Amino acid sequence: MNDMTIRENIKVVEKVIASACKEAGRDTQEVTLIAVSKTKPIEMLQEAYEYGCRDFGENKVQELLDKYEILPKDIRWHMIGHLQRNKVKYIVDKVYLIHSVDSLRLAEEISKEAGKKNVCVRILVEVNVANEETKFGTTCEEVKQLVQDIAKLPNIRVKGLMTIAPFVENAEENRPIFSKLRKISVDIMKENIDNIDMEILSMGMTGDYGVAILEGATYVRVGTGIFGVRQYMP
Repeated sequence: MNDMTIRENIKVVEKVIASACKEAGRDTQEVTLIAVSKTKPIEMLQEAYEYGCRDFGENKVQELLDKYEILPKDIRWHMIGHLQRNKVKYIVDKVYLIHSVDSLRLAEEISKEAGKKNVCVRILVEVNVANEETKFGTTCEEVKQLVQDIAKLPNIRVKGLMTIAPFVENAEENRPIFSKLRKISVDIMKENIDNIDMEILSMGMTGDYGVAILEGATYVRVGTGIFGVRQYMP
């Protein structure tokens, strides 16, 4: 894939974002595009960076660390994959936002390691809205309690919620998933819990981010739509 294509792809994504924002009566500034760069080579990220992308999403700690070392320091790294507790210490002072906190034990580990490095880590609580067995995330029923428990921890700040919707042919099928996450975030906001913001809704990927924006997404995670289909190494 040449650099024209990545640039052109981002322009297409930006058009979809602008169009969805217009339809929803929202400002495009309310939506941040995360270029999901997992498994993609440095050159591709550099092309996206040169175009203007500053938010990149990775789902493996080692890959994030490798890219962090090489690429410009004004990139905001998003940990969007499942995070194991034994890997937390490597990234707490390097990531802009951890999207995938799904248990109190993980939050406690983040809080502990953040304390050692004297940083405050911004996180999202991951909710498995669709109740898919193959996905991580807390349940819709348990999320409020989890948020309240995490709120008591030092060196960690809940900034909102994240979900990974099912893979569907028709994006409209995921609208109820996005709508439900939005509703949960509004309910949590009303509780006025200390140390909790609900300003971020991270939802929507290449196949359905337009619909996610219509339902209130503030962060959309687009990989294939920017970098093309992923080539997994054997």
